[in-house]
Amino acid sequence: MRADVSTPLGDLLSRYTRVRVTDMTNIDIGLFDYDRHNALYYFILNADEQIYMRFGGRDARGPNVYYDLDSFQLTLQKGLDQHDLYRKGQLLKKTPRPAPRFPRDIPLLNEHIIKWGRCVECHLIDDYDLQEREKAGTLDRRRDMFRFPDIRRIGINLDIPRGLNVNHATGPAQAAGMLPGDLIVAIADRPVLTFADLQYEYNKVDRDAKQVSMTVERSGKSVPLTIDLPSEWWWTDLYYRFLTIEPLVYFENRPLNAKEKASLGLDPEGFASEITKIDPAADALGIHTLELGDVVFEVDGVTKDPQIQNCRLYMKLTKRAGDVIHVEVLRGSKILDLQINSERQFYRKESE
Repeated sequence: MRADVSTPLGDLLSRYTRVRVTDMTNIDIGLFDYDRHNALYYFILNADEQIYMRFGGRDARGPNVYYDLDSFQLTLQKGLDQHDLYRKGQLLKKTPRPAPRFPRDIPLLNEHIIKWGRCVECHLIDDYDLQEREKAGTLDRRRDMFRFPDIRRIGINLDIPRGLNVNHATGPAQAAGMLPGDLIVAIADRPVLTFADLQYEYNKVDRDAKQVSMTVERSGKSVPLTIDLPSEWWWTDLYYRFLTIEPLVYFENRPLNAKEKASLGLDPEGFASEITKIDPAADALGIHTLELGDVVFEVDGVTKDPQIQNCRLYMKLTKRAGDVIHVEVLRGSKILDLQINSERQFYRKESE
């Protein structure tokens, strides 16, 4: 990015040494850890490789919903402020440097990409890393597939140009006392300066957690908040991640409520998900013969899960990509035993 020093943004940029990374082959991914499915991501750090903050982040709505030039300018100024504190020895907390780790340390990535001299793209690192975890039996699907949860699921809506200022709060965040105009300054006692910081730290919350603590600044005062986490708070839309380990089933569904289940004669505590959308690829690829309005109430003999109500999500969490899944379906007054041939995808990898 060119720095036109006659503009406020250009003047700020001119005070930085800027580095653009186009190939991750020799980058320390232990230090530069982030959601690698972002279109744009910045780290602001000093010569000692101490990261002051991150800038970027996204959700399923699009690649740039959480940043613009105003928020970028605000972040650049915050970075300079942090560096001034660092030079004066007043930076309150120095984060320990993570152990070095490089793309070549991921065997599948090394085998299929690096040894052939191909470009190590960001998304390849995460995808091959997850394949390695699946292979080793260490994959935690809630943590590893559903990364960087959407803060809107707990009711936090930001005023993007103003960074971590709250535009409005709904649901659990509102119930916890979060107000419009609050400035989020910490999560779980870890300071955050940007949305990317917040998203990064929020991703560290244990998937079994029932609450998360945040601190906001309000009228110059620090206000602690405890936000109750709803069921499946960690769920995120995976459509833009292109994960090889994700079992593709080519439908969307809506879990029925207890009253709807009872009206169909189904267990109020059991599975019951209505098919609301079918991808045309399902028929073309021979994935399944589900129809709109079908209600799935059993998956491979399982009729309920204490934590998951959504049948499609249950499949994502318990089945491997490529598995054949048998489901019991209510279609009108008929009960059908159907088969789902889940697909395993390969996106811009060795199949090219």
